[in-house]
Amino acid sequence: MKTPRTPHDTIHGLVYFPRMVEKIRLHAMGGLAEDCIPNLGKGFDDRCCKFLGVPYDELASQVKAGLDDEAVWDWAMKRGAEPTAEQIEIWNGFMTKRGWRDDASEILIRRKKESGFETRDEIQTMFDYIDADEGREIR
Repeated sequence: MKTPRTPHDTIHGLVYFPRMVEKIRLHAMGGLAEDCIPNLGKGFDDRCCKFLGVPYDELASQVKAGLDDEAVWDWAMKRGAEPTAEQIEIWNGFMTKRGWRDDASEILIRRKKESGFETRDEIQTMFDYIDADEGREIR
C-alpha cells in the first residue's frame, strides 16, 4: 500500500490536484493506503472539484480510463472552469493554510492528538499534518 504524493505538489501552479489524481489512480490499482480510502471524493477532494467546477465521479472516471495528470487537467479545464492566476493564488493560500487559525483548527488539533503529534508544534496546517502523518518532512 502506498500513500499519495504531498498535497503541496502542483500542476499548472495549483496545489492538491496531483495528490487527488494520484489517490484515485492508486485506489483503482488496489494500492492506496487504507486510511486514505474513506476520504476519497470528500474533504479536500470535494473542495478541489468544486473549485474547478467538475464532478468528482467524472474526474475519477477520466483518471481510471488511464489519463495521465496533464490529460486529466486538460479534461477538467474543458469540462469545468479554468481558474485565473489570481484564483489559483487565492486557492493555494487557502489550502496551504487550512487548519491554521480557521474553522478547521479544532479538526487539526484532534487529528494531531489521535496521531500522537500533540507536541509537534511545526504541524500548523492540515497540509503539514498530512505530510507528517504520511512520513514526509514538513515544508
